[in-house]
Amino acid sequence: MVKRWEQVAGSREAFFGSIVSLTQPHIRPIVRGKAGKPVEFGAKFSASCIDGYIFLDRISWDNFNESGDLKAQIEAYYDYTGYYPESVHVDKIYRTRENRAWCKERGIRISETPLGRPAKNVSKEQKKQATDDERIRNCIEGKFGQGKRRFSLGKVMAKLPHTSFSAIAITFLVMNLSNLLRQVFWAFLCLKWKNSTFSRSMIRISYNLKN
Repeated sequence: MVKRWEQVAGSREAFFGSIVSLTQPHIRPIVRGKAGKPVEFGAKFSASCIDGYIFLDRISWDNFNESGDLKAQIEAYYDYTGYYPESVHVDKIYRTRENRAWCKERGIRISETPLGRPAKNVSKEQKKQATDDERIRNCIEGKFGQGKRRFSLGKVMAKLPHTSFSAIAITFLVMNLSNLLRQVFWAFLCLKWKNSTFSRSMIRISYNLKN
């Protein structure tokens, strides 16, 4: 058995579909290729962030390509609001040709860098737009960090797959409730003091805390 392990340990194929825990056979290794953590264990999920609220769109114990979820996420936004978003701010993995064309057909601007060689002359407006898009996209990245640091998203101790899914979903629910409570709190202070200067400063502080 040791010899067999030595034969397959250096191969990426050895990871796919492997059982890493007898008590949790549903957990699969997910090769990420990150520095320091080339392989991660646990659930992988796809999420979206709208107006500071995070939505859990897909969750699985197996590895998957998140770019295939973009259309469903935008359609879910359409079903919720009745119209398509003006723009979507996504990571590089979502910026496939198919997703670009799909968004263009519906008049949706996708935060992206043009295909091909980088442009030599970039206007100030384009630079500002790219900076604003990246700032907005950082919201979803910050939500993942907030969930791990403050809401124990990185320490799910449930043993069964469905209880783990429930624990993760509840974590996102609590994060949204915390965001809602903060907004209600600042709105209450603004109405109580009725001071425009104070109100603007409180809203600015709340926005900074959210980001």
